[in-house]
Amino acid sequence: MDNDLLQKLEAQEKKIDDIFKSVEKTRKYFLWTLIITVVTLLLPLIGIIIIIPWFLKVMTSAYSGLGL
Repeated sequence: MDNDLLQKLEAQEKKIDDIFKSVEKTRKYFLWTLIITVVTLLLPLIGIIIIIPWFLKVMTSAYSGLGL
């Protein structure tokens, strides 16, 4: 009886370890997905914040000499 119980506990421990490894892989996958998503959204926004004032300055200086 005790031998059966020990075998079942060892099998259960192995399954739990496998589940833990799988969960850790999934967690890392979601973490990197979040990081990549944030980078792909924030970098263009930061670029737009920097480029728009420069573009407006160039455009206003180009049209300032026309006397409109």
